[in-house]
Amino acid sequence: MEFLGIGPLELAFILIIALIVLGPNDMVKAGKAIGRMLRSIVTSPNWRAIQQTSRELRSLPTKLIREAGLDEIQKDLPKADAIRRELGVDEMSKDIQNLNTQLSEWTTPPTIGAPPHSPENPSTPPSTSESSEKTDKD
Repeated sequence: MEFLGIGPLELAFILIIALIVLGPNDMVKAGKAIGRMLRSIVTSPNWRAIQQTSRELRSLPTKLIREAGLDEIQKDLPKADAIRRELGVDEMSKDIQNLNTQLSEWTTPPTIGAPPHSPENPSTPPSTSESSEKTDKD
């Protein structure tokens, strides 16, 4: 519950400070004066005009959409999920993620002390001399 942007804890804090500053007798007088002032504000025609204008401004976007007929057009537009499925965005993102992991395996520096292209270090590509030796042996 908020009133004029003031929550219950803030209101309690303000009341405690007012009680300390004004004292119990002046607190009652100040409360009556504030109550009269708020009543005169709320019952004034200016306050009613402000409230009416505020309601009109809040309902204006909905009213404009209805008058322009955009709500029917918006219903006819495809949803974002349908567009993603149609274009295959999910599959493309999976492919890109797979490529990133493969590239990171190739670009990760080898660990110190491990021989190149060993089972402990599969991220290093085979050297050209190893591949040429394999072709010569076959």
